[in-house]
Amino acid sequence: MKKKVLSLILSTVMLGALLTGCSDDAAPAAPAADAAPAADAAADSSADSSSAASGDLNVYGIYKAGDQTWFIDEGAAAEAAVKELGGTFTYVDAKMSPEECLKAVDNAIANKASGIVICVPDQTMSQAVVDKCKEANIPVVAGDDALEVDGNKIAPWVGIDAYVIGEANGEWIANYAKDKNLVDDPETGLLIMTMDTVTSCVPRADGEIAKWKELCPNFDEAKIFKADYDGTTDKGNTAATAVITAHPEIKKWLITGANEEGTIGACRALESAGLDKDACVVGLGGYMAKDEWNNKGADGTCMKAAAYFSSNQVGKGTIDVLMQIINGEEPTMETAVPAIIVTPDNYKDVMGKDAE
Repeated sequence: MKKKVLSLILSTVMLGALLTGCSDDAAPAAPAADAAPAADAAADSSADSSSAASGDLNVYGIYKAGDQTWFIDEGAAAEAAVKELGGTFTYVDAKMSPEECLKAVDNAIANKASGIVICVPDQTMSQAVVDKCKEANIPVVAGDDALEVDGNKIAPWVGIDAYVIGEANGEWIANYAKDKNLVDDPETGLLIMTMDTVTSCVPRADGEIAKWKELCPNFDEAKIFKADYDGTTDKGNTAATAVITAHPEIKKWLITGANEEGTIGACRALESAGLDKDACVVGLGGYMAKDEWNNKGADGTCMKAAAYFSSNQVGKGTIDVLMQIINGEEPTMETAVPAIIVTPDNYKDVMGKDAE
């Protein structure tokens, strides 16, 4: 009898355990809405976590204005360099938002990034970005706009030699003005498109103005104007329009600036004002000037020249420096990319595939 009771008890226990196990296996997962992060974060997490888990190189590229041509091309070059090394690259558009940028840094850390290359939308957030990366033991390299405090770089940087490139633009537009007898023309005005809150852009304007004054010392300084903007074409258009409208006495505008988007915005402003035929705009980058020349021809646009430098060089350069750190080498703290002035006559020869 005791044996039957014991046997019955054991059978009951085993059946209960079996049912419990089946219940666990068959239980539905937590609702997808509760468990899953936002779609883009989920995609990042899925790709990057598997990459990190397998020990592969996992790099995040975070760009302040990821919808702009320059950053799209720079990111593509960085991605190509990472893929050549057998790694994974995640491109992130910070949308000119410090909050989005910091969120992207946090996401890269959460996904165990091997390293981050970044162009922040606001350089006052440099220390916050570097501190986050340092705490997570993830190397970070700045592209274009330096990560710096009080003018001192706090992370390796890859970008353009801003002042020298500014001088090149200033020299070209000054020689143009002299060739066209515009220096002494009372209807001529010089407009410098500036981005005074971005330290990598300030030397560009400084170089442009310094070289202009050196080559055209007799030009009336009262006819040198500035228009500050945020780096976008729309704001460049708005800023240039304001200056052009405020000075109807100027009929022949000479314009250069801090980036290509701003100068393209100025081209559109001149067209709207009906002043483009007698104007001369010099771009900075060449990546949008070539579209003007490809689509409109040399005589169809007031964009007459541009200081060309390769976004591909910057993109690949950030990865080269990042790999120095990952490999335990002493990183290059400053890597400057050179530039050359291109015009409708030589841009295809100079820019190669970049001119397409």
